[in-house]
Amino acid sequence: MTLLWVKALHIFFMVAWMAGIFYLPRLFVYFAENQDPNLRKVFNVMQRRLWFFVAPFALLTLVFGVWLIAIYGMDWFRASTWLHAKLLLLVGLYAYYGYLYKIMRDLAQEKNIRSSKFYRVLNEAPVLVLLAIVILAVVKPF
Repeated sequence: MTLLWVKALHIFFMVAWMAGIFYLPRLFVYFAENQDPNLRKVFNVMQRRLWFFVAPFALLTLVFGVWLIAIYGMDWFRASTWLHAKLLLLVGLYAYYGYLYKIMRDLAQEKNIRSSKFYRVLNEAPVLVLLAIVILAVVKPF
């Protein structure tokens, strides 16, 4: 029974974290497209609040994921090559989340502002990573 609860919480926190990951770059797009300093300040506040709101979800996704690995055991972990690929993608996703933090800080200081097109592309990238992670976790192709 513990396994199912840990798995459910892992999935829940992952979904909550991904919602933030999908929306934060969209706020960067709005920021880049707007020149009104008052609105930019509002977007800065929204970005900061969102990043820190979903940060615990990122941590809890990791905690429950590691807990799942511990439940299944090291023999299972060594044999699950699909999981190794998933973990590699997750390292990239956590790095991406850190990069979003850097962008958020730069925008708050009105520096290193890129085009809205750049932020739109940045907004779409995690969708493909999430698709690959779900395929690896469900289909377990190798």
